[in-house]
Amino acid sequence: MNKNEILTKLPYQKPFLFVDELLHIDESGITGTYTFDKNLNFYSGHFKGHPVTPGVILTECMAQIGVVCLGIFLLNNELNTNIAIALTSNEIEFLKPVYPNEKVTVVSEKIYFRFGKLKCRVVMRDEAGDDVCKGTIAGLITNNK
Repeated sequence: MNKNEILTKLPYQKPFLFVDELLHIDESGITGTYTFDKNLNFYSGHFKGHPVTPGVILTECMAQIGVVCLGIFLLNNELNTNIAIALTSNEIEFLKPVYPNEKVTVVSEKIYFRFGKLKCRVVMRDEAGDDVCKGTIAGLITNNK
């Protein structure tokens, strides 16, 4: 399965799609990017006059690239187009703010994948290569019946 096929299987669409490009993927991990468009709706209220990307959105971006895209790759042809996804746990440390129009890179390393559960060590970096946030995220990915 190639990178573009993975993107077409994602069960998200704008404005809740937080994956622009997949740079690398193999059995042990994935790297992808996303640019936070200044016109995303949440910036108008978070925070007044000084927009910052909410931590929950950073976590979602990390989960979409680092767990969902990797899970689709690992399951390959076992998945149909009707995917069921459930976040089961996360522990994220936030280190730096992400502002509108910033491009981030998410790097995920598989910790384990068994019984349908994928757990990964995930880090988000800014364009300077500095860690923005990091931690672990786990989820379940299956065919929706």
